[in-house]
Amino acid sequence: MTATALDLSAFVADRLVARNVASRALFDREADRLAQASEQMADRFLRGGRLLAFGQGAAATDAQHVSVEFVHPVIVGKRALPALDLSAAFDRLLPALVRESDIVMGFGDGEAISTALADAAARGAYTFAFNGGRGDFAIEAPAADPFVAQELVEVLYHTLWETVHVFFEHRQHRHDDVGASAFLYPFLGTARQDTAGVIGEVSASIRSKAADDERLRVDMARDQAGHIAAVIDVVRRQLAAGATLVMFGNGGSATDANDWAIDCVSPPSGAAAIRALSLSMEPASITAIANDVGSYAIFLRQLIAHGRQGDVAIAISTSGGSANIIAALAEARKRGLMTVALLGYDGGEIVRRSLADLPIVVPCEYIPRIQEVQASIYHIMTEAWRRWHL
Repeated sequence: MTATALDLSAFVADRLVARNVASRALFDREADRLAQASEQMADRFLRGGRLLAFGQGAAATDAQHVSVEFVHPVIVGKRALPALDLSAAFDRLLPALVRESDIVMGFGDGEAISTALADAAARGAYTFAFNGGRGDFAIEAPAADPFVAQELVEVLYHTLWETVHVFFEHRQHRHDDVGASAFLYPFLGTARQDTAGVIGEVSASIRSKAADDERLRVDMARDQAGHIAAVIDVVRRQLAAGATLVMFGNGGSATDANDWAIDCVSPPSGAAAIRALSLSMEPASITAIANDVGSYAIFLRQLIAHGRQGDVAIAISTSGGSANIIAALAEARKRGLMTVALLGYDGGEIVRRSLADLPIVVPCEYIPRIQEVQASIYHIMTEAWRRWHL
């Protein structure tokens, strides 16, 4: 089966917009509970608790993502919060490390995830069970499609990270004004509020954040479905000719690169694997190169080792300006790799210097929303490659 340009464009637009149905249903239903859960997290962090996250398979990348967001907040002036990804050996690490004041997040389903969460709860931790199971905050998979479910779970934990700081400021400082977090929390007024009032405003803000994603997906479907379809088709031809997708990104974008690579090589029953690897999945190589050469070379050096002429180098970046991403794309060009970039803002230096043969830009200036819509795009790309039989 082959796809015409019109087929692919319609597919991309339909799949982007269809996600909004599940999004509206989820956040209309869960915003109040998410606000309450965010307050519980703030209480525990203020008591010295930590966030301990874990998952299996592709879901382990959500544990990576939520951990880096809490430890390294992208908002200037926000505190670093203690968070760890225990996915590598959560059945041993979690019982050894968990304390009563901690917050524990389990991503994915299965007996091992449920057992670990139950053990953490028995030790007094506040637990989150995503995609099924029992926890203080538990939801079933928010969509039948596993790609859509993962995207919505990402929005869930982003909103928790965004709003927990509001409760810090309210509870610790009792300021009449939320100051620097006002853009995160647009519904707060200037009057002093009790906790109940704050929860109501946080809930409204969470719904607003989900609605921002929904608008961005509609805009991308209207304005860029044809362009995304063209990228899908060009990369599909490279893959059919034997190419490997070589992915990379920093921070939350690193976890997206990891997620995308795992999705590619873990097809549903009866489907073929897509050849893909993530350079962000190599901590020993990354730290060795950063220490011995410099952080600008962490992807460049690996790309020299792994990239072959005809492969596709895929950069994921919100800013489009990271030195190590720019260096890797420039090296990929020299070595005859096709270059693709998922970007935010206006595409940054990568677009201005034409370092990507095929850039896809999410026109937004807020990192969580960029990442969430980028996830929708790369999942749709993967689905399209499988649908049209690589």
